Formats: sequence, structure tokens, C-alpha cells
Amino acid sequence: MVHITKIFPGIIANDKVNFTVDQGEIHALLGENGAGKSTLMSILFGLYEPDGGINKIWGREVRIRNPNDATALHIGMVHQHFKLIHNFTVTENIVLGLEPRTPWGNLDLKTAEKRVKELSETYALAVDPHALIEHITVGMQQRVEILKILYRDADILIFDEPTAVLTPQEIDELLAIFRRLKAEGKTIVFITHKLKEIKAVADRCTVLRRGKSVGTVRVKDADEQELAEKMVGRTVNFRLVKQDSYPGELILSIEDLTVMGPKGVPAVKNFSLEVRAGEVVGVAGVDGNGQAELVAAISGLLPVKSGRILLKGKDIAKESIKNRNEAGIGFVPEDRHKYGLVLDFRLDENLILKSYHKKPYSNRFGFLRFSAIVGHAEDLIRQFDIRAGNGAATFAKSMSGGNQQKVIIARELDVSPDLLIVSQPTRGLDVGAIEYIHQRILDERDKGRAVLLVSFELDEILGLCDRIAAVSKGSVAGLVSAAEADEKRIGAMMGGITGDAAIGVGYG
Repeated sequence: MVHITKIFPGIIANDKVNFTVDQGEIHALLGENGAGKSTLMSILFGLYEPDGGINKIWGREVRIRNPNDATALHIGMVHQHFKLIHNFTVTENIVLGLEPRTPWGNLDLKTAEKRVKELSETYALAVDPHALIEHITVGMQQRVEILKILYRDADILIFDEPTAVLTPQEIDELLAIFRRLKAEGKTIVFITHKLKEIKAVADRCTVLRRGKSVGTVRVKDADEQELAEKMVGRTVNFRLVKQDSYPGELILSIEDLTVMGPKGVPAVKNFSLEVRAGEVVGVAGVDGNGQAELVAAISGLLPVKSGRILLKGKDIAKESIKNRNEAGIGFVPEDRHKYGLVLDFRLDENLILKSYHKKPYSNRFGFLRFSAIVGHAEDLIRQFDIRAGNGAATFAKSMSGGNQQKVIIARELDVSPDLLIVSQPTRGLDVGAIEYIHQRILDERDKGRAVLLVSFELDEILGLCDRIAAVSKGSVAGLVSAAEADEKRIGAMMGGITGDAAIGVGYG
């Protein structure tokens, strides 16, 4: 890709970017949220046409006007947000648009399933061709996306934030798939923010910063600190400086809580936990052990079957979401698109979703005061370093994932909640944004807020939390202070090993 330029209203997404990939290599594309990585790869896949520059395949200039052109050139792309039809089977999704037909023109699903099974076995992707998408895990859905592009004979495979929604085990499995694909002669470009993944699997890494390329390095010759500094243009502190905590008033008390899951069985069972003012309490566990249902019950998104949720001594288990917000709960959800933002609203509108009915954003007759709303948004944009091409008028759906996350955190912290619930706060974010968000969480703790943190990232849990509750099968398997915790011990408790046995795992 030679001197690629792409301009959107108010922002130059790609500014004369040069990007070269060799056959049979795994090439990482690294950069801050909003650096232009997804835009560059969307141009290569034909989702956008560049405003300047040219693309070359095997040294020959090509014009890629749409994804069909890219497919004809054996380029495939797995998007960060999967493009699957949930009530279709695995096979139906993979062959969609290129369905095999019988001599009479009918859909030949048997041939399709046979081909999917062959591809699955060749690349050790292990999917059930007959399964409905809605019934398989996120990791399996990603395998379906990979099979979709392999079915179309892609030789250049682009992955946009492929590990953002995966568990640690699924990430290891995906990186193993990358190595197998490379061994088969495929060329892989993957966008990521995770430096460990780059070091684990990539041959070379190209870094973008604010729409410009700042260089390509051989991964074996660069350490994580060097890559991070190239990405954000400054020194990044990987170790949090955390002051001692001084817990005060009991803010949240969860007593024998049981919450039903989607299949009619308890997802949270007899769960008890306390969070005090001035501390961060972490919930650590493998995905699917009730964390999502726990957070949904506290925030009001799921009903409680039994037990109590006490906020400053008052049971809120049957209160409306609005009443919980008014009582002092701030909530940063795991799924920012589904629960955190209205994607078709502007930035300034999203920033007042909890306070639009209050002064100064509406008058005594209930009419919105737009000057106050815009001014409020501009203040938060500056304070939280939110990068938006059109400022307060930017639509949420046009922003990068990291900046969308900053919008949610800005809105929740702006109302100064007594209890801040934070679920997967740094999923899909770059190291600079992670550093920033971690510091904001600690700042809230130091202001005397109670923070409940749910994360699959053990490094995040160990770095931020004062106490850690490990969950297994919907219950608390163990509760330890940060001083007593290490990765092995927490991991053992997550696996259901408790008491002295977990201590032996941690320190033996």
C-alpha cells in the first residue's frame, strides 16, 4: 500500500501511509485507538476507496473498489464485530453468497457441509457444521469467520482486533491457528493492541500514530516497552503506582444472591460480597461463570431470584434502573454497543443520557438546553482526551472503540457515583488508553468511591484491586487481599480449588 490517504469529515484517518507485507508472514498492525489501522485494512478489503495512493499485489497495481474485488484477489477479512447471521447454521454462514448448487439449481447443503468439514479438519478449526451460530461460543464464531474467508480461497487474511472478545484460553487457541495458517503458506495481517500477542506470534510490526506510519520493526528485535512508546509517542508506565487503600463505609453488600441464566438454571448461586468506600474489589473468573449475570443483577438489567443487594444499607434488588442510578450507581458495561451507548446519537447526547432531565441540561418546563449540553460535552472531551472528528456533534458509531469507551467512562464518572461497577473496562483498548483508564479507576478509589471491577485479565485484576473474589460456577470460590494474591493462586480458585489447596498452588 503506497501513500494511502483517507479523509473523513473533520479527520485525516490515513495520511500517506506506506504498508508492505511479505508472503507467508504474520504482520501486526499496531496503534492507538483511532490511529487509522481499521481504516487502512478496510481500504485493502474494499470497504473504502482511498482518497489518494495505490494498492499493489505481487508488484502489480490493483484497484479494490469493493469486497468482491478483494475476494477475487484472494484477500479476506475477519472484522472485530462478526458478520454472522445468528439463526443460520455454521455451514449456511460460511457458504452464504457462494452456495453450491445441484444440477437443478437447488441449494446443495450436503456438498457445502462436506467442504466445511474438510476445511475445518485441514486447519484444525473444529467446528460443528450443523450448529446454529446463536448456540456456539464467541471463540467458535470467530472460527466460523476464519472458515468463511478460507472457503473463498483467501491467501491474505486480515484480522481486526481478533482477540478483543476472547478468553485467555481462546486467545492461545487463535494464536496457534495463526501459526498453522502461516505453515500452510497464508499471509496474515492482524490489528491488535496487545503487545504480548505481537511478541508471541508476529514476524514484523508496523506502527501507526494519528493516521501516519511511524515505522516497521522486526518483532524479535523490539521489546514491549519500545513498541508501546512507538505507538503512543511517549513513555508508557506498565506498572501502576497504587497508594495503600483505607476502606471506609460499607457501600455495597450482596447477600446470598441467586440470579437465573438464559437457560433457566442459576448463573449466580448464593453469592455474597462486600465493597467499601475507598477500595477496588475485583471479580476474577473464566468467562461464563456468572460474572455477566452478577453485574446485570446489580445494575438492574436482570431480575433477582433470591437474596439481597444492599446499597448503603437499602435493598435495591427490586428498584428500577433509574432509581439505582439516582441512588448512586455508575456502570461501565462489558458490551459498550449494546448497553453503553446509543450509537445513532451524537457524542453530546450520549454524555447526558443519565442527566438530561436535570439542570442545567433541561429547563423547568422539560425542554433541553442545547448550549449547556454542547458545553458539557466539550468539557468532558478535553478532560478525558476523547478524540472525535466533529467534536460534540460526532456520532458515537463513527468513533473508535477506545474513544467510545472513554465516552462511557466520562459519563459515569461525571455523576460522581458512590459505587462504580466496571466490567471489562479495557477490552480492545491500546496501552495508552489502558494506562489512562486504570489511573481513572484508582483516582475514583482515592476519592472515596467504592469500585467493583469485573475482568478476565488477571494482570488487570492484580494491578488494580485491593481485594479479589475468584468466582467458579456462579459462586465465590475464594476471597483474598491483593497482598496475598498471585496469578497462580487466583487461577486455582477460578478452577474451583479453594482453601489451603489454593495457597499451595499459589506459593508452592
